[in-house]
Amino acid sequence: MTSRPDQPLLLQQVQLLEAEGVEPRCADVLILEGRLAAIGSSAAAEADACGARVLEAMGWLLAPALVDPHSHLEDPATGAAETLDSLERSALAAGYGTVALLPRASSWRDRPERLQPLAAISPLQWLLWGSFSHGAQGLDLACHGDQLAAGAIGLAEAEQCPPLALLERGLTLAECGHSPLLLAPREPSLSQGGFVRDGVDALRAGWPTDPPISETLPLASLLALAQRHPQRRLQLMNLSTAAGVDLLRQLPAAQRPEATVCWWHLLADSGNLDPIAEGWRVVPPLGTPADRFALQQALADGLITAVAVHHEALDAEEQLLPLDQRKPGVAGHRFVLPCLWQELVHGRGWSAAQLWQSLCFGPARLLGLDPPGLTLGSNRWLLFDPQRPWSVAQDPWGPRAANQPLLDATLTGQVLAAGLNPGLAAVRLPA
Repeated sequence: MTSRPDQPLLLQQVQLLEAEGVEPRCADVLILEGRLAAIGSSAAAEADACGARVLEAMGWLLAPALVDPHSHLEDPATGAAETLDSLERSALAAGYGTVALLPRASSWRDRPERLQPLAAISPLQWLLWGSFSHGAQGLDLACHGDQLAAGAIGLAEAEQCPPLALLERGLTLAECGHSPLLLAPREPSLSQGGFVRDGVDALRAGWPTDPPISETLPLASLLALAQRHPQRRLQLMNLSTAAGVDLLRQLPAAQRPEATVCWWHLLADSGNLDPIAEGWRVVPPLGTPADRFALQQALADGLITAVAVHHEALDAEEQLLPLDQRKPGVAGHRFVLPCLWQELVHGRGWSAAQLWQSLCFGPARLLGLDPPGLTLGSNRWLLFDPQRPWSVAQDPWGPRAANQPLLDATLTGQVLAAGLNPGLAAVRLPA
């Protein structure tokens, strides 16, 4: 038995996480046409009046939709690996309400005309990063002011640090104002051609290794520039090493740039990933167990502001290439919430509010958005069951990407409904 997508729902004694800095509380919640219609004592009476379906929701969590601060989508219209429609469908089913796309695309988003809205009407909030340099070549500055005036959420670059002289020039000219400038602390010339961080497990497996200095050296330069230009909002993209965390921790809190970490680096490392598993080839590379634990602790301590999906889709043909020849990256918004709930909430004792700080409130602040929250009339919510098992292979809401790292897994924890995806509740809510 399934319910109608538009059927009113009364969630009895659901865990309600309303806003940043507020712990969840038990409450009855009425949902009408996908929007929060009543909370608390009035919900039951209004539910009777509209003939709502009643669900015992003890143990479920009702919380604001998630925010992805950066992902990739190279060809939104006709992409072989992913399109705007397929990514939107999977992100909404995973509980995301906002996805910000990095400038790399078939037509690099470095000009105002390339920063037009991707969809005329969409339930998902699509945001676009502009480009710091033309085509991320690091040769000359793109027109920062024009991109921001055209709607860019901020400026970003490729998966490496731009030349310091160009970066200093851009920060001094200050066309970016107080808009975010998202940069990866990575220098490929120092990577020695490796794609796993130095460590015993990587050496034992025979992988070519990438030393931490490929992150720490450019990171030290970025931190120095951030102190030199405190009025700019320089942000660090995808911190990945314990050594990088240590550099960030040495700074006073007021001087630390905001930083992101890819969800996959919080889950996988060179010691816990099977040698034949999907997910070895990512940029920045996977680290050691010590790197992973340091990143988790930095997130708990607030040194890292936000968890990014950093979705990078490959098609089936490219996925057949040898590991050292294919493009790096992993795909899949749908893995983030259930996997991090098991890893951080169940495994490390985090509260739901702490996890939402990393997946929702922190990313929104990093993007300069209004603080997310649950208010009457809002449809930007998700309903999550932390105990619900589900098979990834049998889930019809996944992306098209061939490089999803957990395709054969059975995961625990699933988004049951989302206000921005009315059809989801009809399929996933229990009969």
